[in-house]
Amino acid sequence: MSSAVRMVRNEGGGPGVLHRPVCRVLQAHHAQMATVHMRDLFAADPARFERFSLRVGELLLDYSKNRITGDTMSLLERLAEEADVAGWRERMFAGDKINHTENRAVLHVALRNRGNRPVRVDGEDVMPKVNAVIERMGAFAEQVRSGEWRGYTGERITDVVNVGIGGSDLGPQMVVQALKPYRHPRLKMHFISNVDGAHVKEALEALNPETTLFIVSSKTFATQETMTNAHYAREWFLAQSQATRHIARHFVAVSANRDAVAAFGIDPAHMFEFWDWVGGRYSLWSAIGLSIVLAVGAERFAELLEGAHEMDEHFRHAPLAQNMPVILALLGIWYNNFFGAESHAILPYDHYLRSLPAYLEQADMESNGKSVDRDGKVVDYATGSIIWGASGINGQHAFYQLLHQGTKMIPADFIVSVESHTELQAHHDILIANFLAQTEALMRGRTREETQLEMGALEGGVAQTGQFVQHKVFDGNHPSNALLLQKLTPHALGMLIALYEHKIFVQGVIWNLNSYDQWGVELGKQLASRILPELHAAAPVGGHDASTNALINYYRRMSRPRAGL
Repeated sequence: MSSAVRMVRNEGGGPGVLHRPVCRVLQAHHAQMATVHMRDLFAADPARFERFSLRVGELLLDYSKNRITGDTMSLLERLAEEADVAGWRERMFAGDKINHTENRAVLHVALRNRGNRPVRVDGEDVMPKVNAVIERMGAFAEQVRSGEWRGYTGERITDVVNVGIGGSDLGPQMVVQALKPYRHPRLKMHFISNVDGAHVKEALEALNPETTLFIVSSKTFATQETMTNAHYAREWFLAQSQATRHIARHFVAVSANRDAVAAFGIDPAHMFEFWDWVGGRYSLWSAIGLSIVLAVGAERFAELLEGAHEMDEHFRHAPLAQNMPVILALLGIWYNNFFGAESHAILPYDHYLRSLPAYLEQADMESNGKSVDRDGKVVDYATGSIIWGASGINGQHAFYQLLHQGTKMIPADFIVSVESHTELQAHHDILIANFLAQTEALMRGRTREETQLEMGALEGGVAQTGQFVQHKVFDGNHPSNALLLQKLTPHALGMLIALYEHKIFVQGVIWNLNSYDQWGVELGKQLASRILPELHAAAPVGGHDASTNALINYYRRMSRPRAGL
């Protein structure tokens, strides 16, 4: 059953979130738009770009290459109004506990509140604590970057290793990679997340313990994957240093568990705190971003925060019809719930943004990949999209065939910077040409008649009519957004990340989801904790389903011999 059909069912008796009054009108409008081609929309409206584009600071959004009209956007804006997007937005900024399943506020916006307006949680203004941690991060980073902070042998730090997983890894790693032109020339940044031993072993084998600084990022300081890697790093370090007192010069923590940090050997004075109203996938703005501050410095980190704050202010105050995150969210709803599109591609035409798709995979799918609404009811409409992608030029030679001539609708965001960080202008011109060409090709396509004439011209003959013509026809009418940054600066990157954060929030509101919990992550962890000791048990395992039992016992037999087996 298509998502559009599921949308209008109402088996529960009450109005589901996509059974709001405007949705039936939208369904009828979709029936009209389903056969409309975008090339005809452009032909009929020479001002279409001006009508469907928006600039916020240094970020331009062109959404004219979408299967929309002014009526489409008006109806979608009504949907946002009926879902009370504006009201939920204010609740978030006010510090209300909108993460109701965990009884927590959602205040990543407070972490980049550069206007320093009071933000209260349980009556307490959190800004003094936020500012204090940011100041401590900057001071520590300056010590390391200047060479004042030395390792146990007196050598300067040359390598920083961030040990974390999920939001403690993906966000900082993406930002550090994206801001490579701004990084400290001496400090090399490394990220360890995978509990696969190959990851930590390969990361450390080329490093010198005397000049390596570890950041262990875990709120509880008990995350299994993170702490397994952290303890290996500790053993690796002690194998050379031979004294636990030296740990304090080479390990710092981002955590809320002071006792566990001290037990590890880290000086609690070098523990950087964050709070339960900071969700993991929204935490790069917090102490989790310590690796970012070390890489680019406190001033550039402040610029990152300022860019995010500018987008926060735009999101909070701009009317829905001229609100960039709201527009992106509504377009996603339009394709997901009315056209039945199941995935959304993120296509950065920037080598430094190559990890952005992976970052947004977690941000979006962990937030809105849910089948139960805020009220605990199973939804009867499609929710979160499958987010995927890769850097643009590489993608053109990999999966763009599916985008252009496949059987699935896959809306896509194309992202590029007007100015390059390199002096290779010829390369950048080719990049920009391909960026522009792909959005045009996806929109226009190429008709059979155009293909026939083109083939005839290339072959120096008459128009072609053979069987191979159809293989070169492109239907077009594939939607895309174009996002242009002036240049990939810390400020622009902050704006871009915050844009997607708020898009995710708006879609969650419209779908009536709690976008800030992630209970679906927990069950596998619980079962893994049960299975782990069974891998070493003396007797064959029989407490699971037949498949899991057989796989555990197979692993036991085929792995290296263990005592008692």
